[in-house]
Amino acid sequence: MSKSRKSHSSRRIGLARTISKLGYCSRAQAFTLIGNGRIAVNGKSQRNPEFPIRPGDIITVDGQPLRASRKVYLMMNKPRGLVATASDEKGCATVYALLDPALPWVAPVGRLDKASEGLLLLTNDSEWAALITSPDSRIEKTYRVQVDTVAGPRVAHSPQRRCYHGELLRATRATLLRASEKTSWLDITLDEGRNRQIRRCRRRH
Repeated sequence: MSKSRKSHSSRRIGLARTISKLGYCSRAQAFTLIGNGRIAVNGKSQRNPEFPIRPGDIITVDGQPLRASRKVYLMMNKPRGLVATASDEKGCATVYALLDPALPWVAPVGRLDKASEGLLLLTNDSEWAALITSPDSRIEKTYRVQVDTVAGPRVAHSPQRRCYHGELLRATRATLLRASEKTSWLDITLDEGRNRQIRRCRRRH
């Protein structure tokens, strides 16, 4: 019995992660709240973001009980010129400018950089977001890309779908859509999500 209890205890979730899983804010924001002394557990101020939370523990923010937010899943057709983050150190406009202020806190699932446009998912369901973005899930994502070179039919061949840029980067599929005298349009499908993966390969070649 004691072994079972010990195993159950080892699976307790830390305070910052618990706050994020409840959909109140991001884990980074939870660290800030905890560090500023705004979080209490069972009536006692708690400044340890890894403090283990047990079922039945009462978490409060500024004295108000924290309850799970309703799950929100959004699809946005992100325009160019916006960054997919809550705030930007350079002062760039963010995708949050397009959201209804009455919505619960949500975070982007993955990233589209400032120069990119298209489908962007946002949610406050951190477990679902982790599943969608995990390389182990192998969920395919297709990007339509314009490159400043004329791509030939061999672009779809396996050697052309790989490059090494500090790490091995690969695409599941690459399809040539059309080409002009100086540029080409490609559909590139990825089943992994590495930082700025397509742009890094474009710069490499």
